[in-house]
Amino acid sequence: MRSAPSAASAVAYIPDTTSTRQYIGAWSVLSVLQYFAAEAAVIGAWAGPRPYDLRTGYISDLGAIHCGIYDGREVCSPLNWLMNASFVVQGLGMFLGALLLSTALLRVAARPGAAVQPRRRRPWVAAAAVRILTGTAGAGTVLVGLVPEDVGSVWHFVGAVMYFIAGALALLVLGLLWLHKTPMAWFILACGLVSAAALVTAGLTRLDVPEPGTLERLMGYPVTVGMATAGLVIAQRVHRHRKELRAMACVPGRGTGASGLPGTLPPRQPAG
Repeated sequence: MRSAPSAASAVAYIPDTTSTRQYIGAWSVLSVLQYFAAEAAVIGAWAGPRPYDLRTGYISDLGAIHCGIYDGREVCSPLNWLMNASFVVQGLGMFLGALLLSTALLRVAARPGAAVQPRRRRPWVAAAAVRILTGTAGAGTVLVGLVPEDVGSVWHFVGAVMYFIAGALALLVLGLLWLHKTPMAWFILACGLVSAAALVTAGLTRLDVPEPGTLERLMGYPVTVGMATAGLVIAQRVHRHRKELRAMACVPGRGTGASGLPGTLPPRQPAG
């Protein structure tokens, strides 16, 4: 993203909502949903002396590589490798989405034909912040998967904090940015609010609550669901626009430009 658009580019333009880059980015973010399937499988294989309880069991216990007592808890997760791999895949999906989805596309919520006003700086900053925060959350999740809780490294905790804080903030900013652009903005905003409220509660109580597993999942699940929702919105709109352009291309004399409008020239766009 350019910090200050030049005079030549300070006119409204239409972001390209049909590129393969945007499509891959959207599906990358949507892929975070695989986490829930992986978690269910790992819980099913739990071999601790007592069944794993979602209300009291920490998420990271599922990725612990040793069986025994950890931090006063009895843990034994034979499929720890699957849980840790899921963390890494989830993080990479978010990081790749942050890298591929352009700032301009996020500004207009991937609406085909929606014009961007370069002079309005606040939406640019907000959209760029969403990308940075999403990438940070993704990097944190990768750390969580690469460094399980019981290997004696502080990086697992650092990664978890990066995911929870950056993920909640990304959803809050994105939900506000997308208001009036998609009805799902309210759901994304709600996910961010739930995660942020749970995060504040966890910070104040240090997770010393009757159901720490529930509180931790209120911090993490909304981030995963909110990110997937954003990816779904973009993927659906990009797919629909690409399909419309393919159908239009089959009609003789109905050529289209990069903006998706018949007979238009490709609009000039700033980088990012």
